[in-house]
Amino acid sequence: MKKILNEQLDISDTNPLKARYYDYKRFTYPWHFHSEFEIIYVEKGYGQGMIGDSITHFSDQSLFVLGSNLPHYVENPPEYTQQENLRVNGVIIQFEKDFMQYAFSHYSQFQTINRLLKNAQRGLLYSIADYPDIPNKIKCIPQKEGVEQIAEFLRLLDALTHTIPFKFISSPAYEPVPSRLHGRKIEKVIAYLNTHYTQDIRLEDVASYAAMNTTAFCRFFKENTGKTFKQHITDMRIGYACKLLLNEQWNISEICLECGFESVAHFNRCFKQHTEMTPTTYRKK
Repeated sequence: MKKILNEQLDISDTNPLKARYYDYKRFTYPWHFHSEFEIIYVEKGYGQGMIGDSITHFSDQSLFVLGSNLPHYVENPPEYTQQENLRVNGVIIQFEKDFMQYAFSHYSQFQTINRLLKNAQRGLLYSIADYPDIPNKIKCIPQKEGVEQIAEFLRLLDALTHTIPFKFISSPAYEPVPSRLHGRKIEKVIAYLNTHYTQDIRLEDVASYAAMNTTAFCRFFKENTGKTFKQHITDMRIGYACKLLLNEQWNISEICLECGFESVAHFNRCFKQHTEMTPTTYRKK
């Protein structure tokens, strides 16, 4: 079972938005995260997705809005490899995590969009079959360039804030990585933790990696992420455990060790504190 992949997208301050059509035999990208926000429009297709610590199902005319650094993957059922007529297609839009951040957070005209992006840290799922103007807006964005593309994208975000119901995907407690990381040092630390969180990782080692003593590092980490170093590691391990619980071939003890917990009792206690259910109950649900 592969751990989470840190995907690096070709998006920057000077190229903050990328939109493209896709037409796949099936979704194949593994469980991953990236610092950019992502909108996945499924015009035709069905399957399930793992977003953060929760599973959801999607079908034709589904729309995912996924926050910065939110672990996720979507997949199609086995019949997609067995039946020639089955494909999945739509539009993917990815945009830089600080895209128009000042305007969104300071101007009253963008309050609802700012709220939408904050909610996206838990992952949002829309069913837009009854809102034909939304697919039309989405499908025109890859065709646009420059200011016109930005304008169409803002119209899409604005439309999503008006009267269209959505559901949160991840649980209220799930926030493995904050939506705003201030500075390259904290982003470097987070990237390091995201590839080592299942190991016996020591505070002293990570502080040394950041060229800081442990006291300064703990203060720095809490100020930049809103949580302690220990909380962050536990949250990442719980998210990975949720993914492994989907696989019936793994028993609870194996998942406990794979995710880096010191004992099954510790794993059960942390898992219940985070999800309000035991690993066994989560698997059954």
